[in-house]
Amino acid sequence: MTTTTPKPQESGAASAQAGPQSGPVSEKVALGWTHTARFLTTASKVVEVPISELPEIAFVGRSNAGKSTAINTLAQQKRLAFASKTPGRTQHINLFELGPKDAADAWFSDLPGYGYAAVARAAKLRWQQVMAEYLEIRRSLSGVVLMVDSRLGLTDLDKQLLSFVAPRVGTGEVKLLVLLTKADKLNRKEQAAILASTQTELADLATDDSDIAITLFSALKKMGVGDVACILHEWVHPQAQDVSPD
Repeated sequence: MTTTTPKPQESGAASAQAGPQSGPVSEKVALGWTHTARFLTTASKVVEVPISELPEIAFVGRSNAGKSTAINTLAQQKRLAFASKTPGRTQHINLFELGPKDAADAWFSDLPGYGYAAVARAAKLRWQQVMAEYLEIRRSLSGVVLMVDSRLGLTDLDKQLLSFVAPRVGTGEVKLLVLLTKADKLNRKEQAAILASTQTELADLATDDSDIAITLFSALKKMGVGDVACILHEWVHPQAQDVSPD
């Protein structure tokens, strides 16, 4: 399990390094890839989601954890993912395609937010079932990004959601990235504490085969944006490297 503490001055725009380089792709390349995200389709049931052989990364989190805002920030687009002014209002699975338009290489899946008190119990139960089905059986699912408000930490609902996908995380079939959102609201000591406590709480999910990462994130301050873009790019393009000519 890895944890990342982004540099305070990090921003969504990464600068290219001078000279030849090889190794994992740079933030510039990764952010260029996430910027290609475009709306594909929406579905109200798992059976309505198109079948695909492309790797799929699902974004999940409580209704007020900043999920849509994080997707928009990663894509460097203001209105790609719909951020409702009323938490819990968005109750569809929204899919976004990435990569060249004629050769897409991945999908982002924005799953409905959960846990908002004003949503009727029947609706909560229905979407709990939708997410359980999606996380447990969606064949093309290769990664999950869980948004957690850094001021609250993992809630019981977050842990319940993780239980749906835990077996697949344990085998390495599905990778997991926990974003501790709104981290700009915390001081350095509080940031270190929430990273440590989250790592402890996720310890039961970790195995020799699992790929679990935790990072601080702030859409407002662009904290961690480059780190997250690089992680997601590596999930989809594990063999990719930056290779600049001499």
